[in-house]
Amino acid sequence: MPKNLPKNTKNKAHVMSVWQLTKSSARIIWDNRVVFVGIALIYSILILVLAKGFAGGQNVGDLKKAVSDSLSGNGKEIGASVAVFVSMIGSAGSGTTDSSGAYQLLVTVNTSLAIIWALRQILANKPFIFKDVYYKSMYPLIPFFIILAVVSLQLIPILLGSVLYSLVSSYGIAVSAIESILWTLIFISLAALSLYFVCSSLLAVYIVTLPDMTPKKALATAKELVKGRRWLVVRKIISLPIVLFIISAVVMLPIILIAAPLAQLVFYLLTVLSLVAVHTYMYLLYRNLIDA
Repeated sequence: MPKNLPKNTKNKAHVMSVWQLTKSSARIIWDNRVVFVGIALIYSILILVLAKGFAGGQNVGDLKKAVSDSLSGNGKEIGASVAVFVSMIGSAGSGTTDSSGAYQLLVTVNTSLAIIWALRQILANKPFIFKDVYYKSMYPLIPFFIILAVVSLQLIPILLGSVLYSLVSSYGIAVSAIESILWTLIFISLAALSLYFVCSSLLAVYIVTLPDMTPKKALATAKELVKGRRWLVVRKIISLPIVLFIISAVVMLPIILIAAPLAQLVFYLLTVLSLVAVHTYMYLLYRNLIDA
């Protein structure tokens, strides 16, 4: 792929809808399922061995029974299933120790590089063998970490807003409706500031994996890529976790409701596959912004 952006990139052109991005991502993953299942399998094994899984090993059946016993009414089983699902979402990614969290981050980054490399070859119609996914994808590891560090810094405003809003809510600082609205607006403003910067830096995650690409140049290229359509890109990015949440709910709620012992395993598999889904969606968005 050429390092310089096409001249028409600055123009506000058609970008695929969330539905189109989701459908195209699903099609690419399905058409290349052998590759992505292989990557997901290696990822899941490494996470299990090094990071002890994603969730804290909670017993879904016992948790569901405890929640169900605390509820009343005809819909208490459904309510308990929803509560358990939300609990599983909240505990996803939690390691048992600090070292397991570090291992999980390292494994996730390495797997992300493998997925991005595979996507680049697939969309360019370049043949490759599976071992190349790992042998040839790890060279931009340090630049990749630098971009992730930049993204982390850009998330400080939204984290600060969350802490302030939590303190205000917990200690009853905002007494009147006007004060509550004011603090809510402050949080929204800080969140919008983070999203404004992060939307281009997340695209730099994919640009920096190009050969001979520096983090500084990747960030500059990403900034140019979203110029004039930054908030459009923000909407596409925000929609991704919503889509993943809906898909997870559609799959998990029936399982928690009728086959709770299987819920932990299925949720773990969904969590592993979600990394493939996230990078496929984001890479397609990145390519679409270039080609549109």
